[in-house]
Amino acid sequence: MSGKLTTHVLDTSIGRPAAGMRVQLFGLGEDRSARTLLAESFTNEDGRLNGPLLEGDDLAEGTYELLFGVGDYFRGNAHAFFLDQVPIRFEVSEPSSHYHVPLLVSPGGYSTYRGS
Repeated sequence: MSGKLTTHVLDTSIGRPAAGMRVQLFGLGEDRSARTLLAESFTNEDGRLNGPLLEGDDLAEGTYELLFGVGDYFRGNAHAFFLDQVPIRFEVSEPSSHYHVPLLVSPGGYSTYRGS
């Protein structure tokens, strides 16, 4: 089985997918002080990316950070908002698995979990 990393974003303030949100993926070094941009994309009309951020041999053990551009998203939709960017750091310990990291966001808060 080949592993992969995916995400999607739901705007809980309107109960719909968050289309057009910038998503960046960074790899963090062993000491977690150096970040390397690995992928960048925008969510589609379904709040998803058009493909995995990483898959196969590109998904390795280590620490990663997803950075969601929620401020630009809410600004573009004429919402008042509190959050500018939402970073989510997580560990990949089984690169052959599917890591799905969804973001549920509103102008004033967010939640996430490891999905399937």
